[in-house]
Amino acid sequence: MHALLIDDHALFRQGLKFLLSDLDKNIRFLEADTCEAALALPRDQKIDLVLLDMNLPGLNGIDALNAVRQAYESSIVVVLSSEDTPAGIRRVIEHGASGFIPKSSTPPVFIAALRLVLAGGTYLPAHALNAPPADTPAAERRRPAIQGLSDRQVEVLLKAIQGKANKVIAKEMDLAEGTIKAHLSASFRALGVQNRTEAVFAAARLGLTELDAKQG
Repeated sequence: MHALLIDDHALFRQGLKFLLSDLDKNIRFLEADTCEAALALPRDQKIDLVLLDMNLPGLNGIDALNAVRQAYESSIVVVLSSEDTPAGIRRVIEHGASGFIPKSSTPPVFIAALRLVLAGGTYLPAHALNAPPADTPAAERRRPAIQGLSDRQVEVLLKAIQGKANKVIAKEMDLAEGTIKAHLSASFRALGVQNRTEAVFAAARLGLTELDAKQG
């Protein structure tokens, strides 16, 4: 597993590396203290996970997210930020982030969030979700949402909520873009949503992951 850490504080990057070692003992890291430095890195290896601080010197915010998503279009991009208003979180999801983890999160929450994202799910902090009651079993909530979808439709949905563009999904699955759009339309109807952003929030509420989808 290869992870790219984009943050202008070396001490914070060091802390991230320590925490991420719990996910994969053999994880390899690339680091950048600005978005520009990240974009200038060699592209000779696949990056599985990008952790992006939104408050960087130089290119930052949504502009940085857009640039990183375009440069690392097959990677999972998770935004880290100390500014975690619901409106701000929704905006980064609209621009293709695979998840949002507040910098104020505890280490156990941070690790759990990344495990969820790497399993094909979406992590968003609870205050951004208007989540359903906690006493409703997660499996019970998710079954109706994906019932009737084919395995391929669910696979397309999971790739879409990871922020991947239709053309990237089409290339990875060796399908036509029109087929991808059709699968997404069916998935959106099943979730009762109108677009990708709403699908991300719905999937996060349901706790939908690749494993759950296969078992659904």
